[in-house]
Amino acid sequence: MKKLIYPFYIILILSTESFSQNNDAIVLHLEDFLTMVKKYHPNAKQANLILEKGEATLLNARGAFDPKLFSRMDQKNFEESKYYSLINSGLKIPTWFGMELQTGYEKNQGIYLDPENNTPNAGLYYTGFSFSLGQGFLTDARRTGIRKAQAYKKITELERELALNELLFVGGNVYWDWFMTYHILQVYESAMTLAEDRLSAVRRGALLGDRPMIDTLEMGIQIQNRKLNLQKARLDYVNITARLTNYLWEEALIPFEGTESIVPVRTDSISALSMNENYIRQADVFINQHPELRKYQLSLEQLKLDKRLKKEQIKPVIDLKYNVIAEPINGDPLANYTLQNHTWGFDFSMPLLIRKERGALKLAEIMVQEATLDIIANRASLSINATIALNEWQVTSDQIAQYIQTVEDYGKLLTGGQRLFDAGESSLFMLNSREMSFVNAQIKLIELLAKNQKALLQIKYALGVLNQPL
Repeated sequence: MKKLIYPFYIILILSTESFSQNNDAIVLHLEDFLTMVKKYHPNAKQANLILEKGEATLLNARGAFDPKLFSRMDQKNFEESKYYSLINSGLKIPTWFGMELQTGYEKNQGIYLDPENNTPNAGLYYTGFSFSLGQGFLTDARRTGIRKAQAYKKITELERELALNELLFVGGNVYWDWFMTYHILQVYESAMTLAEDRLSAVRRGALLGDRPMIDTLEMGIQIQNRKLNLQKARLDYVNITARLTNYLWEEALIPFEGTESIVPVRTDSISALSMNENYIRQADVFINQHPELRKYQLSLEQLKLDKRLKKEQIKPVIDLKYNVIAEPINGDPLANYTLQNHTWGFDFSMPLLIRKERGALKLAEIMVQEATLDIIANRASLSINATIALNEWQVTSDQIAQYIQTVEDYGKLLTGGQRLFDAGESSLFMLNSREMSFVNAQIKLIELLAKNQKALLQIKYALGVLNQPL
C-alpha cells in the first residue's frame, strides 16, 4: 500500500512560534477522541440499551414455554341443594416438540352432575399429554416466536454496531473539521502577525525616506483584508469547536468543559498516510460481514420463519389427547394405577378451500422475495460506497504528494521575494502577493489533509469496521 512520507516544507511555517501550539494544551488524538465518544456519549449509552431490548424480547418469547399452574372450580347451590361442584387443578408443561404434558386432580360432586363428570369420592388423579399430529407438528407460533426472538437479539447487536458506527463517523468528521479550522486559524494568525510587523517596518522606512509613503497605504489594505480572513477563520473555529463539544462527555453524562485546554494533532504529526491493505484485499469480506447486510439477512431469516409457519397452517388440525387416570386409595394415587383407566380423544378441523391460509402463505413468500432483493441491492450499495471512499482516499493522497512540492516552491519563491524586497529590487505589492500565495497554499494543503483523513474515515464507515480495531 502506497505511503506518503512528508518532508513538509510547510513545517517551515508550522513549526515557527506563530504556529506553535500552547505548551499547556493537551493534544487530542483522533483515537482518544473516538474512545471518549464511544464510552461516554449519551447516544453510545443509548446504543447499549438496544441490547437490553433484544434480551427482553427473547425472555418474553421464552415465556410461551413456561410451565403453567391452573385451577378451576364451578359450583351451583339452589334451595339448599348442591346441584354440582366441579374442581379441576393441575400443571401443564409445554415442550419444544409441540407436545404438552399435563398432570392434575379432578373431583366432581352434586345431585345434578352430568354422568360424564362423575368421579369417585376421593377424586381422580390424571397424567397425560396432548400432541399435534397435523398443524403444529413441525412448528407452531411458540417455536416460531422463540426463533424470531433469537434472530431479533442478534439484530439488536448489529443495530448497536450500526449506531456506534454512525456516531463515530459523524464525530470523526467533526474532529477533522476541527483540525482543519484550527490550523487554518493558525495560518491566518501568523499571516496577520507578519503583516503587522511589516507595516511597522514600512512605516519606519517611509519616515526615513527609504520607502514611498504609498507602501504604508498598501500594507494598511493588506491588514484590513487579513483581518477579515482572520475573523472568518476564528468564527469557523469557534463554531466547529462548539460542535465538537457535543461529542465530548465525561462520566455520569457530564458535558466536557475543557475544550479551551485541548488542541488537535499538528499537521506534521500526520507524517505518513497509510491504509491497512486488508481494506482493499478483503473489501468483499468486510462487505459481506457489514452489520447492515447481516441485519438484512437476519430479517430475511425472520420472514422465512413466518413463511414456514404459514405453510404449516395449511395442514389440517389433528390434536391427540391422552390421560391416564387413577383413583387415590388411602391418599396414594398409584395404588390403583392401570393403563386400562384412561381418557383420550382427538380434534380434527380443516377449511375446505383454505383460501385464508394460502393467501397468508403467498404474502409471506412475496415478503421473502422482497427481502432477498433488498439484500442484493444493499450489498451493491455498500460496495459502491466503499469503492467511492477508496477512490477519494487515493486521489487526495496523490494530490497531497503533489501539493507538498507546490507549497515548498511557494516557500522558496517567498524567500527569494523577501531578499529582493530587502535589497530594494522588488515591490511591496509583489512581496505581499507571494506571501498570500504561500498562505493560500498552506491552507489548501491543510484542507487536503483533512479531506484525506475524512476519506479514510469514510472507508472504515463504508466497510462497517469503524467500531472495530484492525
